[in-house]
Amino acid sequence: MTVSREIRLVSRPTGTPKPENFQLVAAPLPELGEGQILVRNTWMSVDPYMRGRMDDAPSYMPPFALGSALEGSAVGEVVASRAASVPVGATVSHFLGWREYAALDAGAATVVDTSIAPPTAYLGALGSTGLTAYVALTRTAPVEEGDVVLVSAAAGAVGSIAGQLARQLGASRVIGSAGGPRKTKKLLDVFGYDAAVDYRRGDLPGQLAEAAPEGIDVYLDAVGGDHLQAAVGAIRPGGRIAMVGAISGYGAVRPAPGPDNLFRAAAHEVTLRGMLVSSHFDLFPEWIGKAAGWLADGTLRTEQTVVDGIERAPEALLGVLSGANIGKMLVRLGTDH
Repeated sequence: MTVSREIRLVSRPTGTPKPENFQLVAAPLPELGEGQILVRNTWMSVDPYMRGRMDDAPSYMPPFALGSALEGSAVGEVVASRAASVPVGATVSHFLGWREYAALDAGAATVVDTSIAPPTAYLGALGSTGLTAYVALTRTAPVEEGDVVLVSAAAGAVGSIAGQLARQLGASRVIGSAGGPRKTKKLLDVFGYDAAVDYRRGDLPGQLAEAAPEGIDVYLDAVGGDHLQAAVGAIRPGGRIAMVGAISGYGAVRPAPGPDNLFRAAAHEVTLRGMLVSSHFDLFPEWIGKAAGWLADGTLRTEQTVVDGIERAPEALLGVLSGANIGKMLVRLGTDH
């Protein structure tokens, strides 16, 4: 193999990204240097945060460069190696997705144990997705015994894990918000939620009051906007809010309206704390040690939405941004050996 197909960003979107912002290119593979490996990517992840990197604006991660391949989490098989630490045939995770083959320093890849979980798990439950849920509910907004917990985007990659984790941490009631009857049914039937709020029906405060008449103690916020407002309106004294994302405002052409009831958070001595999962990678071994066992015995249930082919990766990203996925959205690039 001398060329690799990859997806490049060729223009910056205004508002919602469009297919013409992306380009499929066949690029020559570089010669491996000492200490480098060549990975045949088999799976890659698309995630909401990628929309922010498409803008040329300062943020916690640098913007994607125009004319270059995008980046993101991927797993694959090492097909060539000039690094003794990572042999040919190893399965690794790394951050050079959006391409069929990736040449990188061995130190930028992590060999994963496929005897305890399939490779795809390292992009979902055993990857930064699962770690995000764990950090949010143990460090950022710790769940205590008997808490009532609300999770937004609850049928998505992080939310579908977070609801189950909240239960493991001692929550007495777990409520999820999702869009449409298909997703809310999944929350109740598959992901173990006690109640589901369908934001497409409107009246979030009213639905939340029905689901949690005495209020909530912890809120994992992946949406912002009206969801954060409803959560602040329902939160009890001493409540904790983990601010993980704000997908309602991603791609907005003007600033999305924020909550107008934040003084209630002050009066109730509520903690609102942002989190970046990259600041908590020290918890990865602890999380994998717990989650791998839960996956194996069925305690932790996950789902995936799969799109086939590197050429459809932009379609998969647009699907995540519009809420088309249940569980983790993945792009299948090849067949695992």
